[in-house]
Amino acid sequence: MNETTASLKESIGRYGIWNAALRAEAPEGAAERAEAAAELEQLGFGAVWLGGNSSARHAAPLIGATSRLVVGTSIQSIWEHGAAETAASFAELEVSHPGRFVLGLGVSHGPAVKGYRRPYSTMVAHLDDLDRAGLRAEHRVLAALGPKMLDLSRDRAAGAIPYLVTPEHTAQARERLGADPLLAPEFKVVLDTDPSRARATARAYLAMYLRLPNYTNNFLKLGFTDADVADGGSDRLIDAVFAWGDDTAIRARVDAFLDAGADHVALQVVEDDMTRLPRETWRRLAALLA
Repeated sequence: MNETTASLKESIGRYGIWNAALRAEAPEGAAERAEAAAELEQLGFGAVWLGGNSSARHAAPLIGATSRLVVGTSIQSIWEHGAAETAASFAELEVSHPGRFVLGLGVSHGPAVKGYRRPYSTMVAHLDDLDRAGLRAEHRVLAALGPKMLDLSRDRAAGAIPYLVTPEHTAQARERLGADPLLAPEFKVVLDTDPSRARATARAYLAMYLRLPNYTNNFLKLGFTDADVADGGSDRLIDAVFAWGDDTAIRARVDAFLDAGADHVALQVVEDDMTRLPRETWRRLAALLA
C-alpha cells in the first residue's frame, strides 16, 4: 500500500461527517463553523467532507480551527477549477498543515454544468493536467460510481468517495478497487424512530437527487426499478440509502458499509432544515457509534 494512502486511512478513521453547511463562504457564521469543526474532532470523527462544489478555500478555515481533523472536498467540480489553481491551493495547505486536506474530485452532473460533455474523458484530461501541475495521485480521491471511474480511482488517485450508494455498491467497488485504495462512501442518516416521519424527511431530501441521471442509473444497475426511483422514491429505496430508527438499527446500517469493504463512512445527517449545523444530532451520532 502507498504510504500516503495508508496514513490517510489511519488519519480519517472509520467515521467522518459529510455536510454542505460547513462550506459556506459568507463571513456570517464563520465562528460557529470553526467551533463545530473543533467539536467534531473532539467527538472522535476523523474527517469532515464538505458537500457541494467545495475547494481548498472552504477547507482552510476548518483545518486552521482544528489540530488533526482531515478536511476533504466532496466534491470539487473539475469543470470549475483549473489544474494549476488546484495544485497551487493544495500545495499551500500541504505546507502549512501536511496531510490535513484531501482533494475530492468529481464530474458533477449534466443539469448543473453548462456544456457538460464526455465526463470520463474530461476527468482523464483533468488528472493529466494535475499530474503536470505536480499534484500527485496519492493526494486526490474521486467521486466514483461506475466501473470506469472506479478504475481511475484505483489507478490515478488514492481511492474513491462514492455518494448516495448502498453496501452492495460498496462491495462491488471494493472488488474493483482491490484492497489498498481508500473507499469512503457517503451515507445518509435520519435520527428518528418513527417510520412515516423518518421516511418523509428522507424522501424530501432525496427528491433533488432523483432528478440526476448519474444516481438514478446507478440505482437501476444495483437492482432497483423505475418504480423505485419514481414519485420521490419507494420505501425500499429510501430504506436502502438512508439509515433511520433507533441507535441499534442505525449502528447496524453504518457497520454494513464497513463489513462490505469500506475503510471509512462519511455520515450525512439529514433533517428538515439542512441550512443549519446539526450539532446536537452529531453528538447523538457520535455516542451511538462509540
